[in-house]
Amino acid sequence: MLMHKWSFYSANSTGGLGNINNENSATDSKNLKVKLVLLGDSGVGKSCIVLRFVRGQFDPTSKVTIGASFLSQTLALEDSTTVKFEIWDTAGQERYAALAPLYYRGAGAAIVVYDITSAESFNKAQYWVKELQRHGSQDMIMALVGNKADLHEKRTVSSQEAQEHADMNNMFFVETSAKTADNINQLFEGCTQSWATSMA
Repeated sequence: MLMHKWSFYSANSTGGLGNINNENSATDSKNLKVKLVLLGDSGVGKSCIVLRFVRGQFDPTSKVTIGASFLSQTLALEDSTTVKFEIWDTAGQERYAALAPLYYRGAGAAIVVYDITSAESFNKAQYWVKELQRHGSQDMIMALVGNKADLHEKRTVSSQEAQEHADMNNMFFVETSAKTADNINQLFEGCTQSWATSMA
């Protein structure tokens, strides 16, 4: 159960790599900023999740991400605090895996995504969890996300198995559907609450 009510404050997107080493920072107690990275196998829907969150859109013809893409979204809390997400959506193809540390270095939060219809993508998600534990920030907030929940009849990864893996690794877990928008906002709200609590 979330302790706060949240509302969308503003959204914008920017192309290019920008300053990928920008550390998490808080300009003041009412205007917080957090670097967030998405990791996962190619085709699990990372870009669709971000697009749904930032622009409220779903593009079934979404193209494969090359390297990484950057978008930002700011959430406003009821106490007038704002939290700006600087979101790095990384490419899932194996040939880009070596670039991932450039994006998760200094990140305050990481979302590891798998496709509930693909056991292989869940295995890859577990790999990324281990990588983040080994090389990410010690105080990084991590979320495990099972996307494509609208394809539940084709499920190969049970929610119980994923929940157990998340619990074992102290992660927030949720199943989402970028197509239907199911739990997309709740995912980022949960990350925000966890991160804000850790910064308190």
